[in-house]
Amino acid sequence: MNGANKYSLRSWVLVLALAPTILIGVLLGSFFTLTRFAELDDALMTRGHNIINPLAMAASFGLSTNNRDYAQKLIDMIHKQNSMMVQLVAIFDNENQVFATSQYRQNFDMVKLPINRDLTKGMDVEHVGDHVIMRAPVYDLPHPDDDKKQAQANNNTAAATSKNANDEDANTSVVPPRPQLGYAVVQINKHEALVKQYRGAVWAFVIVLIGVQLNLLFTFRLMKNVTRPITDMVKAVAKIREGKLDLRLQGELIGELDDLKRGINAMASSLGEYHNEMQQNIDQATSDLRETLEQIEIQNVELDIAKKRALEASRVKSEFMANMSHELRTPLNGVIGFTRQLLKTPLHDNQRDYLNTIEKSASNLLSIINDILDFSKLEAGRMVLEKMPFALREAIDDTMSLLSTVAAEKQLELVIDIDENIPDSLNGDVMRLQQILTNLVNNAIKFTDKGSVRLQLDCAKETPERVLIRGEVTDTGIGISKDQQSLLFQAFGQADSSISRRFGGTGLGLVITKRLVNHMDGQIGFSSTEGQGSTFWFTLSVEKSPFTISDPLPVQSLARQRVLVFEPRLLTRNNLVQQLKRWQMDTLSCGSTPQLRNLLKDRHYDHAFIAWRRPDPTAEMLQTLDSVRQHSDNVVLLLDSDNSEVANQTGALGIDHSLTLPLSHRRLHASLTNQAPQHLPAPSPEVTLPAAKKPLKTLAVDDNRANLKLIDTLLQELVTDVDIQSSGTAAIERASLQEYDIIFMDIQMPDIDGIQATERIREGGPNARTPIVAVTAHLLGEERDQVLASGVDDILTKPIDETSLAKMLSRWTQTVKPQVNTAIDWELALTQSGGNEDLAKEMLTMLVASLAENRQQIHDQLQLGDRKALLQTVHKLHGATCYSGVPDLQKLCAQVESQLKQGLEVADVEPEILELLDELNKVESAAEPILAA
Repeated sequence: MNGANKYSLRSWVLVLALAPTILIGVLLGSFFTLTRFAELDDALMTRGHNIINPLAMAASFGLSTNNRDYAQKLIDMIHKQNSMMVQLVAIFDNENQVFATSQYRQNFDMVKLPINRDLTKGMDVEHVGDHVIMRAPVYDLPHPDDDKKQAQANNNTAAATSKNANDEDANTSVVPPRPQLGYAVVQINKHEALVKQYRGAVWAFVIVLIGVQLNLLFTFRLMKNVTRPITDMVKAVAKIREGKLDLRLQGELIGELDDLKRGINAMASSLGEYHNEMQQNIDQATSDLRETLEQIEIQNVELDIAKKRALEASRVKSEFMANMSHELRTPLNGVIGFTRQLLKTPLHDNQRDYLNTIEKSASNLLSIINDILDFSKLEAGRMVLEKMPFALREAIDDTMSLLSTVAAEKQLELVIDIDENIPDSLNGDVMRLQQILTNLVNNAIKFTDKGSVRLQLDCAKETPERVLIRGEVTDTGIGISKDQQSLLFQAFGQADSSISRRFGGTGLGLVITKRLVNHMDGQIGFSSTEGQGSTFWFTLSVEKSPFTISDPLPVQSLARQRVLVFEPRLLTRNNLVQQLKRWQMDTLSCGSTPQLRNLLKDRHYDHAFIAWRRPDPTAEMLQTLDSVRQHSDNVVLLLDSDNSEVANQTGALGIDHSLTLPLSHRRLHASLTNQAPQHLPAPSPEVTLPAAKKPLKTLAVDDNRANLKLIDTLLQELVTDVDIQSSGTAAIERASLQEYDIIFMDIQMPDIDGIQATERIREGGPNARTPIVAVTAHLLGEERDQVLASGVDDILTKPIDETSLAKMLSRWTQTVKPQVNTAIDWELALTQSGGNEDLAKEMLTMLVASLAENRQQIHDQLQLGDRKALLQTVHKLHGATCYSGVPDLQKLCAQVESQLKQGLEVADVEPEILELLDELNKVESAAEPILAA
């Protein structure tokens, strides 16, 4: 189709009209010409035969009588009669010599019979150029008796054939052939025939040419009457398409072309009418659009103003939240701190109860403030997730141990089920993970009056670098109606927001949880049936830690040991039995006392787990425990968290261990092996304070008198010398005169804030290298980084308690003061390893072990200019520096890696690479004394 469209109608008419005519004319002319050529050739050959055959018969007399005069006269006569076509006539004898000829000057070599050829089969015809040479044999004259013999031979032959084709008599009757005397030659000239052939070809060409001309005449006539009008119509349609709708075709046309002309004119007329109508509509639409655009422009201006107001309101809100954080947490710091101080003094029971109520109320208020601040950070996109190694199961035990008390108060069954395929050593923000679990489990406990709350964690997908964890929190609580389900993940939205609602809260817990999960590349959802309970599920993609945070439990020795489990609650019993079976232990379980007695008959167990629900033992329970003790080597009590005082009576009750529900796999393993559990979370937030004060000189700065008095009181219990100042200016003056072991600096102060004061102290003087700890409210991520970048070594968050204060003192004063710009920041290494000193040393050892290889690779790749290989080496080294307390080396690696990723050549980054190599040497030297210690 595309090829056909290249040619016009005129071309197609010419081709289709001329091609058949020319083809038929050429074929017919060729046919008749070739036929004429063949007829002339046949006529020439016939005349030649008519000449040479009589000649051969007449020449027989002359050759047989050797009469040359007779032969010569015969030849001359024949040549004369056919002089127009015969060029030579000759007679040759058997010796191939000329006997007589019409031209003695002729070259006879061409007409002689070749030596390798004979005339036994008759006449020989040879075409040479424009001549035809015909040779006929000349035989001897026949004898008179030969005719009779020949007739008789023919009769005998016919008779023999009818009887027997092989009859010998028939053969013997044949007359022998006559002897050959010579041969006659006639050379015929083809010029006359060729002239006639050429004349016929010319006439055929002339006839074909006349036919083509007549065809052209008719074709052009057709084109004038058909193709030209069509061309005019095409041009007219093109002009109509260009918008010239007033154009009309004129003239009278033949046949359907006239119909087509009228159709085009009618189409142009209709298009003109449509165009006029459309133009009117366009004008109207343009007018309407102009008015709409003016309205939109006004709305855009209004929206722009509203956007600026919203941004300003958001900024004001962020500032308000930051200020409120300080303003609310500052008095709470005093309330909670002095309440705890009062609890240390001798008090009546009523006074202690009042103080506990005050502390609990203040802690609840602090929790609400934290939720509001977290929501504000998430809404502003300023939530920064930390990346720290942590042990998953220990973090969950920490979280659930705090929630177990609330569950036990409501007599709820709290169960934890963790898939054994989930790796324990992970890398991420463990505090946010605990916050997610706390919000979901705490909600489940809050809305469940009886039954159970179950936390289940499964390994949904695992890769060499990450693991996808799917968690479910299932409860048997009141459930959520379909109308109320849409409100759950909305800010400040609650399923029951009426005045008479039973359950309190701000309504921020789930929305914070949802945004935290999304921030950690996960999803969250739920399913619920009113009156039957709810199931909240979530997924989290967590990075695996390259370091082992918690050692695997040695469970091989527990295989095949017999265990008895007595637990009336089904979920707890099944969970415990499942864990024991994972350790390949032979387990029997029951949920009632009669079943327990049956399992104790004639059996002995290595371990027995017995559930204990009452605070005081009854006679029946003591009897059951005694019976269990007789049939078991190791008796373990399963206690609720509100029944922990029974654990102090283990010796009196004759039991070996007690475990508080929900179970921790490490505490469970320790109870089976009679060992103290390792890497377990602290059972309570209290710490053992030092018996003697540390000989330290400290400076505390705070503009709030209550907070300043509180930190002074707390420090007086921990250190020997405390100096307090109420402003940044006074702190700068005091620090310029006196050297301190550690300085606690409030950030928000009226005259000079804590950041400015820290920078002034770091400029010089006796405290340029003194550890400075910022004491402030909950900071946003950017503000926290800004505070740390100002020269502050650590941050202590309000409200302050003696535990966190003691830890801070222990961290910054147990070793020598940190040196400025040192290659290794040991305190940073401890922070990055979650406070685990052994893990920090292990990570630093692994880094130092790889420095020699990295140094050589970087040096070689720098010499070769291999940017791709150098980028891979620096990227690998950068990853190793993230957990080893080497901030300068980490910063250089990040800088070089970033420049190489931007496409810079190795030569352009050579100064930074040389600085990186120098820093590697510094780290290696600085690590030796640390690892040796």
